[in-house]
Amino acid sequence: MTLILYGHEFSSYTWKALIPLWADITEFEFRSVEQHGAEFAALAPFGQFPLLVDEGEVIAESSIIIEHLQRHHPGSNVWIPDGDAGLRVRFLDRVFDQRVMDRASLAVGDALRPEGQRDPHGVTQAMDKLRQSYDWLDRNLAEDGWAAGEAFTMADCAAAPALFYADWVEPIGAHRPRLTRYRQRLLAHPAVSKAVEQARPFRAYFPLGAPDRD
Repeated sequence: MTLILYGHEFSSYTWKALIPLWADITEFEFRSVEQHGAEFAALAPFGQFPLLVDEGEVIAESSIIIEHLQRHHPGSNVWIPDGDAGLRVRFLDRVFDQRVMDRASLAVGDALRPEGQRDPHGVTQAMDKLRQSYDWLDRNLAEDGWAAGEAFTMADCAAAPALFYADWVEPIGAHRPRLTRYRQRLLAHPAVSKAVEQARPFRAYFPLGAPDRD
């Protein structure tokens, strides 16, 4: 049975799962929730995507999907190395998911709320924390290469969509040159570029207004 990935083309966490599948040239079928919503809802334990189905087994959560792929469908890339290097990858994966993407998403979600139910104070706090994360990353990323070293890993799969969308919400800025260049390297990666192009028709979905760049 072919691997099936349910998700949405504009979804950051769907990108995170698509990037390793494409980078490893793994055979799979992508089913957009726009066309397969009911089918997805019947499978999803929490109603969230992406969702991977492998021989009838349902795997949820993007980081777990990547771990599953490495364990059961290994390709040319090692997404999570052994030992301390693997701990570093997992740590950065959490930084990009929780301290970049989730904080940027708070502002996006707030923009979707009806007037009178928005939380400007909460958004301000989230943006302050996002800028703190930017500053930490700019200090701790290498001048070149990838997030955890020379190899493209799960940390980069998390970083690509997180920094792509977060920069739309709160620009990284030229005063964070390492992080700016890292985002540029990510967007030049073939699998990431493919995700960007596949999502381009859905930019009208971005409630804050997708910028003309990227």
